[in-house]
Amino acid sequence: MINISTDVLSQYDAIMVKKSIPVSYQQYYKKWLRYYLDFCYNYDFNQLDKESLSQFIKKLQERQQTQLYQKQAAHAVFLYYEVMQFDVTPTDGNNILLAEKTNLGLVTTGKISPSPGLQMCKELGSEKESFEEQWDRVHVKLSTEIKIRHYSPKTLKAYAMWAKKLQSFTQNKSPHMLFPSDVKEFLEYLAVKLNVSASTQNQAFNALLFLFTHVLKKDFGDYKDCVRAKKKPYIPVVLSRDEIAAILAHLSYPYDLVVKILYGCGLRLFECLNLRIHNLNFDAGILTIHDGKGGKDRTVPLPQIIVPELTAHLEKVRVLHEKDLDANYAGAFMPGLLEKKYKNCAKDLIWQWFFPAKILTFVPDLNELRRYHLHESHVQKAIKQAVRKAKIIKRVSAHIFRHSFATHLLQANYDIRTIQELLGHSNVNTTMIYTHTIKSLTVKEAKSPLDF
Repeated sequence: MINISTDVLSQYDAIMVKKSIPVSYQQYYKKWLRYYLDFCYNYDFNQLDKESLSQFIKKLQERQQTQLYQKQAAHAVFLYYEVMQFDVTPTDGNNILLAEKTNLGLVTTGKISPSPGLQMCKELGSEKESFEEQWDRVHVKLSTEIKIRHYSPKTLKAYAMWAKKLQSFTQNKSPHMLFPSDVKEFLEYLAVKLNVSASTQNQAFNALLFLFTHVLKKDFGDYKDCVRAKKKPYIPVVLSRDEIAAILAHLSYPYDLVVKILYGCGLRLFECLNLRIHNLNFDAGILTIHDGKGGKDRTVPLPQIIVPELTAHLEKVRVLHEKDLDANYAGAFMPGLLEKKYKNCAKDLIWQWFFPAKILTFVPDLNELRRYHLHESHVQKAIKQAVRKAKIIKRVSAHIFRHSFATHLLQANYDIRTIQELLGHSNVNTTMIYTHTIKSLTVKEAKSPLDF
């Protein structure tokens, strides 16, 4: 947004006091002034042209700003004209008749030459940017704000996507001229025209709220009027033990072991593939998940029935690691700046992926080879093929095994709080959805009237 010189701002503060503008309103007056100057800057209007204010008010009307806000914005600009030493005489409608004082000469064309004060308020500190360049800076700032808060890369990808979609919807309008009404129109477009799901619409709302609050540094206003889609109760798909056994029978190594951990420990797919060797404690019989969803850690029991398979797999990983060391590879990819703190940890056995990728990854910037973990898409493709071969008529994904884990524990009379801890849910209400996946075990079992 346009930077106003401290001299002009101090004069503007003084004239607001002189005109008895309430202290609680003064911040809004300065905000309207910045919006007005930014509008003139982006649309190439002279800031002291009588047409500029009328066009600015017209833009506010298009953005469905209230009459009160329009009058407040116009009054804020009037005070600015007085600071710039111009007489201001309101006329009918939104037009403003401007006449420069006699010591500067009267301008009869309607265009007013910039005064020294006007030149002072144009101190921008950089050359004029196009709207595309402004949006590029917004996207960079969005990435920075998300990384500062240590949000996941998936959150960054989703929020950046919605920022670009809003940019396209508003036809590359300057990000500084965005209003909450733009977001409201965009959400209505998603719901009415594109017919997106409730979760998609709410994700877009959260992304754009973050954009306004932390990137554009603009008040999002009263967003209670924005359309918020209500999510319907979701009952997850659950597999039986026989169906899980049928799927495992059609999976080859190492994908069968991945699915056994997904189901046996109730892990999310990314949590399973991000496991490193030090996460498995065979002596204690527990598996530790670091940086799960929401950056949370938790422990779950290690299925004893697959311990022989896990130890055999671990030996294969050990052999692969020794071959990598002989080939003088740079090590496994490490989280954050851990490698800067512990320089040799990337080559330590305990930091190697438990499910390593089949081939090394070349890093062009560093000119080195590193090992990544098994890719999610490979696991998902293997599961899809196994489900087809097993002829299971359910919508099965990698996450279904986590649902099955929770449901089967509930059927085995585990209490809901224990299941909540094993799943890593912050709220027990999230875990309660699994109560809808099993039959009632009350004394008076629920039945259909047709079965009476």
